Amino acid sequence: MQRIGVFVCHCGTNIAATVDVSKVAEAAKHEPGVVYAVDYTYMCSENGQNLIAQAIKDYGLTAIVVCSCSPRMHEATFRAVAEKAGINPFMVEIANIREQCSWVHKDMEEGTPKAITLMKTAVAKVNLDSPLQEGESTVTKRALVIGGGIAGIQTALDIADAGYKVDIVEKLPSIGGRMSQLDKTFPTLDCSSCILTPRMTEVNQNPNIRIFTYSEVTDVSGFVGNFTVQITKHSRSVRAEDCTGCGICTSKCPSRKTPNEFNRGLDTRPAIYIPFAQAIPNVPVIDKEHCIHFKTGKCGICSKVCPSHAVDYELKDEIIEEKYGAIVVATGFDMIDLHKFGELGYGVSKDVVSSIELERLMNAAGPTSGHLERMSDHKQPKEMVFIQCVGSRCAPDDRRGKTYCSKICCMYTAKQAILIKDHYPDTNIHVFYIDVRTPGKNFDEFYRRAVEQYGVDYIKGNVGKVTPLPNGKLHVHGVDLLDQKDVEIDADMVVLAGAIEPNPDIRKLATMLTLSIDNNNFLNEAHAKLRPVEAATAGVFMSGVVQGPKDIPETVAQAGAAAIKVVGLLAKDKLKTNPCIAEPDELYCNGCSVCANVCPYGAITYVDKEIRDHGLRETRRIASVNSALCKGCGACSVACPSGAMNLKGFTNRQIMAEVDTVCQ
Repeated sequence: MQRIGVFVCHCGTNIAATVDVSKVAEAAKHEPGVVYAVDYTYMCSENGQNLIAQAIKDYGLTAIVVCSCSPRMHEATFRAVAEKAGINPFMVEIANIREQCSWVHKDMEEGTPKAITLMKTAVAKVNLDSPLQEGESTVTKRALVIGGGIAGIQTALDIADAGYKVDIVEKLPSIGGRMSQLDKTFPTLDCSSCILTPRMTEVNQNPNIRIFTYSEVTDVSGFVGNFTVQITKHSRSVRAEDCTGCGICTSKCPSRKTPNEFNRGLDTRPAIYIPFAQAIPNVPVIDKEHCIHFKTGKCGICSKVCPSHAVDYELKDEIIEEKYGAIVVATGFDMIDLHKFGELGYGVSKDVVSSIELERLMNAAGPTSGHLERMSDHKQPKEMVFIQCVGSRCAPDDRRGKTYCSKICCMYTAKQAILIKDHYPDTNIHVFYIDVRTPGKNFDEFYRRAVEQYGVDYIKGNVGKVTPLPNGKLHVHGVDLLDQKDVEIDADMVVLAGAIEPNPDIRKLATMLTLSIDNNNFLNEAHAKLRPVEAATAGVFMSGVVQGPKDIPETVAQAGAAAIKVVGLLAKDKLKTNPCIAEPDELYCNGCSVCANVCPYGAITYVDKEIRDHGLRETRRIASVNSALCKGCGACSVACPSGAMNLKGFTNRQIMAEVDTVCQ
């Protein structure tokens, strides 16, 4: 029997408001093995921790139960206190009487009995606990950043500047991401390329950074400090080491009708192309789907005109396997499919464009060389309507869009309106909005500048329908909620501020990395407040919009935070491993493979081993658990048909002791 101390926390009034903590402490004194019980206002405070440490010494405690908040909050805190006072840290149990009790009940008559029950279950379990010892694993001093946008670039630079090797894997032919498509940035109206291009060059020239463009992560195995990653480097059909980036091949290519992805399909590109002028690497790639040579075996002009003979149609995809200590996911975002909002005319009229398409039209390197034109007749628009929140802040039952706010739309619409009025003062601009949200530094001043200085007409209301007219105009039918009247505008161009959503590949990547995602496919952080850049999977971190909508300053800030976490991990030579891992009972294991099939971490293999059973020796196939890979999830223990698989610290006997206590 253990000598147990029970410590009940008030958590200010978080717990004490709906739980009589003194009654919980008094009830604990009558439980088997409990030799000391007390309540205190803040058990996690320094005074509370000192109280626990002193009680361990005074009463010779061998185990403790802390009735407080979720173990996600302070389990590590109380384990450290116990270890410092001479108790094995895994002889600490947390009874969660805050999230599971006080926060879900209205009064003490409901909360107190449940808190007492939770305390009793923890005492029953800790009576059966045994000391566990943490193991150690080495750390590979290299990081992987998945995604080469501004988030991935900044993360990689910060890690590399700390002296560690970094690899960037980018799916597209060039790094730069979504920011490379923008014209100016809010609220300073800096040139986006002027900010981004030096960063791209810096990444390319940093000796600690390798860039894998036109590449994908196709397999991930291993664990924190020791990930093994398979990268598929797709063939460009151009040898990068020989290419000079002269551009002759792209200018001579006869196949020039492929929609240009970089310009969002507003113009076309050749089958061999460089995505944009500042692309890194400045090496063309052949689009095999549209290349005449790959389709018919003929043509080959790009190979003939290349002065450095860099074009090689025989090049194949390359598979690279590398080990990493940490992984950062920075796969960015894309716009929601606006074709789902047919009532607004997208896909029906060329003059209804998305906000990112407008960015390309306003960019000097865009399809119209920076001249704002209607796509139908290439005339300058005189009357423009912007429609906000298209696909954002939708009702939960509207499956076309998202319930969340995309956060950046209000500001980039104000930016686009200001830039248009700067270049074309005679253009009338109307903005239909639900709410104008300007939470960042100098954001509200920027929005007011659009209204007060440039005279942009903001209309609080929705647009019901956009109808193309025979004269080429777009009839916009909306409502002004403030004046409570219908609004009808014949516009030359309509701009839809569409919702942003995570990169569509994020689900596949989350499966490979065993990451948790929310209903909107954004990655879930380990803790929203205390661990906002860490994923629940140890050694995996998040940077940028992959975790939620962000503007550029927020993205760069989170990139730096993720980099610091990675550097902190890579700086360690050894990592402690979780001792709460699966353990098979060799006498009961029948080698059925059920546990290996359900293990999400690939931690279970099988070995042939000689077993002595009742004096008889026989060689049997039994499960073997890799302690470094096992995360203690318990899936194998649940699935094992013979009951051979147990989880250290959460054995079947311990779990049943808790169940029996609840059922008393």
